[in-house]
Amino acid sequence: MSTKAAKPSHAPAKRPTKPRGVQTHEVRIIGGLWKRTKLKVSDKPGLRPTPDRVRETLFNWLGQDLSGWSCLDAFAGTGVLGFEAASRGAKQVLLIEADAALVALLQKAKDHLKAEAVHLQRGDGVVAIRQAAPASLDLIFLDPPFDAPLLEPALSACARALAPNGLVYLEGPTRWTDELLEPKGLVVHKHLKAGAVHAHLLRLA
Repeated sequence: MSTKAAKPSHAPAKRPTKPRGVQTHEVRIIGGLWKRTKLKVSDKPGLRPTPDRVRETLFNWLGQDLSGWSCLDAFAGTGVLGFEAASRGAKQVLLIEADAALVALLQKAKDHLKAEAVHLQRGDGVVAIRQAAPASLDLIFLDPPFDAPLLEPALSACARALAPNGLVYLEGPTRWTDELLEPKGLVVHKHLKAGAVHAHLLRLA
């Protein structure tokens, strides 16, 4: 008995799976000039955009108008904290990021927003804080990957770089107390726990 040859399949080929590092979702700026603007977010391991609720609280603490402020986002990641600051009028925001693919995404976001106050630098966030001019920064964002041992050295470098009324935003998996921070010249000004995240606003001791 003869059998018919199978007909060639005309079903569309399956799309290849996206490689890690390709943006797969978005995060939105929640206030200021670029309110509701969405930024592309990569799926890289360890990348955690600060949640909307936490960012809203942070900028309520800081005040919505950051006109004239000089800011440094030492572990920029998505850049959303730095872009939020620029959206609210900061005169200069330096984004530091070690990962080349993330720097490329940050550059696209900067170009899209025409964010002239935002400057990008690929490099080490701890080194960037250490190299900042003394008393030159009004706000430092510290939000490194939770599994990286970066907070201790970064915090140790902050006091020298902060202006007299400067502030540090610290986000991490555990709470930092005055007892831990005072040897670094810092104390807690505000604290919030949201899920697994501890958000702190620090000032000079």
